[in-house]
Amino acid sequence: MNVTENRPWGNYTILLDDNDCKVKTIIIKSGESPSYQYHFKRKENWIIVQGCGKLILNDTERDIKAGDHIFVDKLEKHKIINTGQEDLKFIEIQTGEYFGEDDIVRLEDKYGRK
Repeated sequence: MNVTENRPWGNYTILLDDNDCKVKTIIIKSGESPSYQYHFKRKENWIIVQGCGKLILNDTERDIKAGDHIFVDKLEKHKIINTGQEDLKFIEIQTGEYFGEDDIVRLEDKYGRK
């Protein structure tokens, strides 16, 4: 059974939650973005499947689009912003030792989350 969680920026659906990885489909609404954050215990691989946006990785910005692949290592600061008119959709594959939401260290969040 897939579990979908709604967030102020869009939603994510957990496709696989295993001991050695977690896989999500993430949808970011137009003009929105999750927090600028990093993780202590996991790495993330993202495959952009729909839309376009901007990636901020360790304070460096670049444009992204469908077909792009992004690797985020442990402790790397990251944020993805939907700059397009349609939903930005990507597959996130987490690997590491722990995949809980409490491994998110937010550096900046426009929704006031800590």
